[in-house]
Amino acid sequence: AELQSTIGRYLGQERTQRAFEGFASSRGEEPHPTRDADIHLLRFGEHLLSSAIGAASSRLVLSLLLRRRNLTTEAAFKLLDDASAALQYNRDILQHGLDHAGQGITVLDRDLRLLAWNQAFIQLYDLPPAMVRFGTGLDEIVRYNAARGAYGDGQQDELMAARLQSFVRDREPVRLKLYPSKKVIEIRTNPLPDGGFVTTYTDITEAVAAQEELERTNESLERRVVERTEEILRVNAELQRAKAEAEEANASKTRFLAAASHDILQPLNAARLYATSLVERDRAAGSPDLAENIDASLDAVEEILTALLEISRLDGGAMKPEITSFRLDELLRQLQREFEPSAQEKGLKLVFMPTSLAVRSDRRLLRRLLQNLVSNAIKYTPSGKVLIGFRRRGGQVSVEVLDTGLGIPQGKQKTVFREFQRLDQGAKVARGLGLGLSIVQRIARTLDHKLTLDSVPGRGSRFAVLVPRASPLPEMSTGPAPRAVPPGQLAGLKLLVIDNEPAILDGMKRLLEGWGCQVTTAASLDAALALQKRAAPDALIADYHLDHGNGLTAISTLRERSRLPLPAILLTADRSPNVREAAAALDVHLLNKPLKPGALRALLAQWRATRFAAE
Repeated sequence: AELQSTIGRYLGQERTQRAFEGFASSRGEEPHPTRDADIHLLRFGEHLLSSAIGAASSRLVLSLLLRRRNLTTEAAFKLLDDASAALQYNRDILQHGLDHAGQGITVLDRDLRLLAWNQAFIQLYDLPPAMVRFGTGLDEIVRYNAARGAYGDGQQDELMAARLQSFVRDREPVRLKLYPSKKVIEIRTNPLPDGGFVTTYTDITEAVAAQEELERTNESLERRVVERTEEILRVNAELQRAKAEAEEANASKTRFLAAASHDILQPLNAARLYATSLVERDRAAGSPDLAENIDASLDAVEEILTALLEISRLDGGAMKPEITSFRLDELLRQLQREFEPSAQEKGLKLVFMPTSLAVRSDRRLLRRLLQNLVSNAIKYTPSGKVLIGFRRRGGQVSVEVLDTGLGIPQGKQKTVFREFQRLDQGAKVARGLGLGLSIVQRIARTLDHKLTLDSVPGRGSRFAVLVPRASPLPEMSTGPAPRAVPPGQLAGLKLLVIDNEPAILDGMKRLLEGWGCQVTTAASLDAALALQKRAAPDALIADYHLDHGNGLTAISTLRERSRLPLPAILLTADRSPNVREAAAALDVHLLNKPLKPGALRALLAQWRATRFAAE
């Protein structure tokens, strides 16, 4: 009963009782709580108790129980011998494990005296083996270390007190640096239930050195990052200043080009007006050669200046794309009307393939690009045909200009896109500057349209530009074509011309009167208003740049005074979108300088034909 009661204190009485009843049943016996335990029951009890507290502890408990009962039987002595051997074995195993641990370990009682330790502890502190024995006080070890300077400089008593206080109070890991070895030890102390302490000592010298090196590296890296950041900020500031200066330079360049376009082209415009009048007069007299040569020379100068100004605007970013969706056949009709006469003059067949495709691009810039390609194709095709066609390429449209002309050798196909570069065979068949394809390439780059060239010398060339495809659009109604202007139909057409340049006014007057028009001229809006009171004009022609105000203001004022939607033409060298949009908003036709007399005559004839048809 005492054996069962003792084990029950560890396992619980109910569980212990069931276990003892099961043991008795296995031996074919009835449970007898008062019967003395034999060796079999004692071994069963030892095994049962070891499941809860371990084999060594269970043997110790049973040995104490037997000693208290003063048992001297052979079973009792045998059990005590086994318990003693087990305890010694377990102690040896424990000490062996401690000695092979990588960390130093000590176990102290509540009076801080050594109960257990391992070899690593002695080696970490470099202690004399004779000092480390059972019962040695911690204060003796600390005093020894302080005396030999292991804790650094300072009063020995103060150093000892600090170490002992840290040992007892600190529950967080403590780092201790030993001198002169500079070994760093991490000390972790944990209290035991009986008031003692178990402590581990870990050599972290290498880890601390690595950490310090990492910190030095990080500090160095941080300094470098700060220095690099400051350098980047400085460079960025310089770049921002440079960018601002470049943008201001471009803006200044754009303003200069707008002004220069007017100033440079204004005298050329006057010369072209005089030359055209001279050509028409001499042609009627039967000797137009000299005048035509002058006109051709002026045309070449105009082509050079226009191309150079256009390249400058493209390079300076003055031409900003205005992306819209439109049908390609609208462009085709314009290009066909423009180039059909020159193709017929050379005996070439000009073919525009029909299409209903719509694209997304800048209508004006794409038209200018195709103008240059078609013009080049006609110029360098001695015979055969020029074809403008289209292919679907996924979400894009390949707009292609093909010709049966001279062709371009493979090695020259990059050269032709450079400024003022012309092939020898091309220079022999047509005059030119070598700027057309350079402008084409710049426009394609501005629009972000891919431009390709395929060519075989002697067989022809194919230029293709890829344009994003748009959703289908309805066809624009072109309306009935006006009837042709009968001969002399411009005769009697009353025109009011406004320009602040006397030479331009004189040239325009001579040109328009040569076509049979009745022309009055004014150098300002006030002068134009005075003339309008005397004789109302049929149409207005105004230069954009006037001394006071501009041509659009003049046109609006004259229309308002006449209370009639007078047809009006604005002449300008300013090719900016703002001017173009302002003119379109007022339903004013815009013609760029240098003025092409043919375009002016065609527009006047169209107005007169429309009026003629209405009558």
